[in-house]
Parts: sequence; structure tokens; C-alpha cells
Amino acid sequence: MHAPVARPVTCPLCEAMCGLLVETDGGRVTSIRGDADDPFSRGHLCPKAVALQDLHEDPDRLRQPLVKRDGRFVPVSWGEALDVAARGLRAVQRRHGRDAVATYAGNPTVHSVGASLFLPFLLRALGTRNRYSATSVDQLPHHVAAATMFGHPLLIPIPDLDRTQHLVIIGANPLASNGSLMTAPDVARRLKAIRARGGRVVVVDPRRTETAQAADAHHFVRPGTDAFLLLAMLHVVLAEGLERPSRARDLAVELDVLREVAAGWTPERVAPATGMSADAIATLARDFAAAPSAALYGRVGVSMQEFGAVSTWLITALNLLTGRLDEPGGVMFTTPAVDPVGAKGGYAPDRIGRWHSRVRGLPEFMGELPVAALAEEIETPGAGQVRALVTHAGNPVLSTPNGGRLERALGQLECMVSVDFYLNETTRHAHVILPPVGPLEREHYDVVFNALAVRNVAKWAPPLFAPPAGAMPDWQILSALTERLQRGWRWRAIKQRMATRAMRRMGVKGILSHELAKGPYARRTPGDGPPLTMAVLEAQPHGVDLGALVPMLPGRLRTASGKIHAAPAAIVADLPRVARGLERALDAVRGQPPGTLLLVGRRELRSNNSWMHNSARLVRGKPRCTLLMHPRDAAACGVADGAVARVTSRVGAVEAPVVVTDAMMPGVVSLPHGWGHGRAGVQLRTAAAVPGVSINDLTDDARVDALCGVAGFSGTPVTVARAGDEGADGPVG
Repeated sequence: MHAPVARPVTCPLCEAMCGLLVETDGGRVTSIRGDADDPFSRGHLCPKAVALQDLHEDPDRLRQPLVKRDGRFVPVSWGEALDVAARGLRAVQRRHGRDAVATYAGNPTVHSVGASLFLPFLLRALGTRNRYSATSVDQLPHHVAAATMFGHPLLIPIPDLDRTQHLVIIGANPLASNGSLMTAPDVARRLKAIRARGGRVVVVDPRRTETAQAADAHHFVRPGTDAFLLLAMLHVVLAEGLERPSRARDLAVELDVLREVAAGWTPERVAPATGMSADAIATLARDFAAAPSAALYGRVGVSMQEFGAVSTWLITALNLLTGRLDEPGGVMFTTPAVDPVGAKGGYAPDRIGRWHSRVRGLPEFMGELPVAALAEEIETPGAGQVRALVTHAGNPVLSTPNGGRLERALGQLECMVSVDFYLNETTRHAHVILPPVGPLEREHYDVVFNALAVRNVAKWAPPLFAPPAGAMPDWQILSALTERLQRGWRWRAIKQRMATRAMRRMGVKGILSHELAKGPYARRTPGDGPPLTMAVLEAQPHGVDLGALVPMLPGRLRTASGKIHAAPAAIVADLPRVARGLERALDAVRGQPPGTLLLVGRRELRSNNSWMHNSARLVRGKPRCTLLMHPRDAAACGVADGAVARVTSRVGAVEAPVVVTDAMMPGVVSLPHGWGHGRAGVQLRTAAAVPGVSINDLTDDARVDALCGVAGFSGTPVTVARAGDEGADGPVG
């Protein structure tokens, strides 16, 4: 008999980086609990963490490469699968050009250090401009604001949760998300601590979320109107002289432009469109500006809309003007041990839209096009048509707007290669599936999320289990496919091939060791602790606490000017479109057709996008894919609590059971994200047996932020009727 062994790991399922102790006996997981010795999470874990065992043991998880022959998947060797994948991609590019192959990286990509390090090599080997990722259905506006204001897309200011006295949350629900672009394990405890020290938490959201219920105050706001609200708050701050001096403010240029921008955006003007009273808007701005320390934070409700880039910029501008930027208790920059920002700078605003999508002309940013354009790029004939696709850890059929259209388009591809360990709604269309090992069978270090954390920490976790014989982690899959593609193109630079091979020889651990040696903690003085090396991290498997966030300006700036651009020209140029949007919103409020409602998504603590629904312990209990409606709207639409409603948008229709609740703002309904697993050919037996529909069979790929192309999920217009009523038509998801 082997005695059970408990080893520390980092949970890779969301952004919180919670430390876990996973007890194993032989090759089995026997328990998972929070690691009390983790200096960041201090024993906290959420319900998702225990599902790591389910993921590790899931009989539906693919463990051998698959190749589709005569419409059916057959298992093959790794060498054969990689050769088939490379030949198919090369053949498409030879016939139709390099841009005929598109790529899509899903959200889990950044939770894998190996994928984060090696996917860029595959992208360079393909050389395509048709690159897409989950970024353009999520946080893209935050990157635009960071790049244009501070010089790099990852210089996103993080709320200093542990010291702030006043936190305003707009369009975010951290009690369900565990924090997002704000890595903060046990966020519930951290929010309670704000109130315990005499501070306040205020939430602005079209739903009284779990976070709103735990806050001091909650304000309903109509979806998609956050830019109007924030412009009115900016107006109040400037008109009433509520700015505060600060070091960051002294580094800013274009402050006079902010005053010009805010003129005329009074609370009275925007109140009817937002659904908040003018007094409530003014008080929100005054209380924020008056607090001894404060942080204004917005997330998906702010970014996933038609004015996402303007809205996220305005949040940072308000933090800047009121003296909150780069100050303890405000919003600050991290000092990660492995720094993805690097020392070089100059991310100029003209790098927005260096090229555009072929069909609709949507802009590129960070080398990627908006995924809302992918389906039309596959469907539309002509030079540059997408004819092949490579996906990594993504399920865009369920996670991108108008997923039904994309689903139909995937069937037209000549070649599709997926690096994924599930046969899901997207990968079922692939010609080759290359399954990596599971999270407990690979090493872990959070490169991206340490750059977004509310405290500076570092932690290395080696694989908990040795991978099965013949299995490959995703970095080895990506590098092996990259090398095959490089051999197929004579004109590829020898230097690129050598770099790929050198990285593969170093492996993940070697690369991280090299990056730590370049990092800010590599040459610490004895009073600050020993230099941070891989050996130090290995000796402290629970993690290393590197201290609270500290002021980082001007040194952290990467703008060519060395200044903060308070009013980037590219964003200011978009404000006339925002003004037109306000007039449309006011017209809609005055003349909205009866029965027209605005649809928003939602997230739950026991769910994680579309890829954790095959865990029986996470999906058990009462149905969670329900339509939330305010009592007034339910009565007007003729649907009762518990009844099944038909929800119809421009692009499709679904049916879902109704929950009538005053937690919804009147005029707004909500469906959760990530459901809808009942499609044929999906090998997710638990998920397929759980009732649910995809909200993205309703969201509209025509609704995007024109400035950056992020999908405009928030506030999709829909009608709701009792299922089965005569006259309800359209496809049902």
C-alpha cells in the first residue's frame, strides 16, 4: 500500500491562481483542498477546483490523435497525425496563399504556459494574417486602452483590492468570475475586507449579481450605455473641480482634450438612455472622487459592447484624473517575475488596424482580426478566402457571436486541425485532432495572470502525474507541428527554424529560467530576499510572495514619448460615433417596440465558459441554463415562472425555462454563457445530457465595436414569447 501524498499545484481553470493541495495515491487523485500555505490564496478554493479530478479521469477526454476518414474519426499514431495535419495545411497554402489558413486560440491557451510560449512559433510558421482568438470576444478593449495610453497592451492597471477604501465595479461579477483582469483569489474575502475597514463597494450592472448583493450599493444600468454613463461621470469630475493631483497626472499629456471631450455630457443628458437618474450618476462620480482611496473597475459588461474601447479608456481616464492611477489603494501596475511586457516600448496608436478583414473591413489589433469576421471569411468566395483552420483549446461555435453561422461555415473547410482533448461542438468539424495531456500532467507557471494580479507572487508547479507513455503536452505538439510546417517552406528563414529547435531543446522550464534571470527579482539585495531563480521556486513549492503592488511610473511606461496619453487620438476620433449611439439609445427608449428586450450573458461560479460541463459534480442540481426576466417583462410577454420561453434575435432563436426575478433590470433578460452541448457528434456525455442552449445562437456577429472589432454581446435585442405560441418562428438552438 502506498501512503497518500499531497502536493501543491496551482489551479489552472480560471484567472484566480488558487493554490491547491492535491492528494494522490498511486496514479489516482484522492482529494483536492485549498493550500493554506499558498501566500496568495491562503487556503481558498472554489467549487471548480475539485473538478480537476473529473477532468483528469474523464473517460470522454481524448488521449490519442484522431484523423477523420470517410466522415469518421479513427485513432492514429502521433507521427501520422502530425504529418497529415502539416500536409493538409501546406496544401491549402500552396493552392490558395498563406492567408487561406486561419487560426483560433481559445481562452484556455493562456492557462497553459507551454501553449503561451510555443503557439507564437506556429503562427509565424503559418505566416497568415487570418489570426483570431477569444480576445476579440472578451478583453480586447482593455488592451486597446492600455496600448494607446501606456504603450503596451498588457499594461492594464489592476485594482489594489487589499488597500482601497472605495471600489466601483461596472459590468463585472467577481464573486462568480473569481476576478477577471484582476487576479484575486478569494475575492469575496477581499471585498468583505474593504467594508470591514470602513470602505464601500458599489456595483453598476443590469443584473443584481452575486457581487451586487454583497455590495453597499447597486445601480441598474441599461446594457451598452456604459460609455454614456462614464462620460457623464467625467463631466461631473471636471465641471465640479474634483480632480486630484498625482504623480501619474503630472506624467499625462492631452488633459485639455479630456475637458473638451466631457463638455456637454451632463448626467441629465444621458440619464434616460442609461436608466440611472441624473442624481445617481452625479453622486456616483462625487463619492468616487471624494474617497481617500478608490478604484474604478470594469470588465466584460463594459468591454463586450459596441463602445467597449471608449468605455474602458474612460475608466482609466477617471482613475487618472482623480489621482487613483499608480497609487496604493487605487489602480496599479504589477511587477511580475516573468514580465510579458518586456523592456522595449513604443506601441504606437497607429498599430490599430494595420490591416483589415477581407469581407467587412474590420480592424486588426495585436496581430489578430476580430473573430466576429471568421464565418464570413470562410463563406465568401474570392482571393483570400479562408479554406483551412487551426484551433487551439477553443470552442468558438459556443463562444463567438452567431455561433450557428460559424458552425455551418466550418463544414466548408478543406482542412481543419484542432489541438484539444475534447471532441466538442467545434472540434467535431476537424480533420485532425491532436489531444494534449491534461492540466495535472503538465508543468504550470502563470505568465499572463501574474501580470494582472492584485499582489506580486510567483509559483512553479511541476507535473503532478507523469504523462502516459506516448502522450504529449501542448507545447510539444505545437513545436512538432511547427517544425513540419517549416520544413515544407523553402523560403522560411533558417533563423526561425533554429529558434524553434532551440526553444524545444530548452523546454518550458529552461525558458522560464532564462526569463527569471532577466526579470526584476533576479538581482535583489540581501534585504529584499535572495535572487529569484527556478531553484528558489522549486524549493518553495507553495509559492513566493513578492509583495504588494508598488508605484511603477514613469518606469513602467512603454510609450515612445515616455508620457501617459490621457486622450489617445484613435479613441477620441471614435467619440462622434458614441454621440450618435446616445441619440439612437434615446430614440429606442422613447419608441422601443413592445416585447423588445435586451439580452445579456452571465457567469456562475461552478461553470467556466463551455469546457467544464462534462464534470458531473459541477452540473448537478437544478437547471442553470435559464432565462432571467423581471416580473413586469414576464407579464408583458405572457410567460410565467418555470414556463419555457422562446427567445428570438436577428440571427436565431432558442428555448429556455424562465426564472422571474426582480434581480433583473426591467427591459433586460439574461442567459448564461457556454451551454448548448446537445449537437450531434459531440463526445461529451455528461454535458450533452444537461439541458441548455447556447446564448451565442442569439448574439449577432454584425454587432461589433467599430474601433477595435470586439463582439458587441451586451444588449443584443431579442423578443420573448411563450414557447409554442403561434407566430413564433426561426431556428431553435
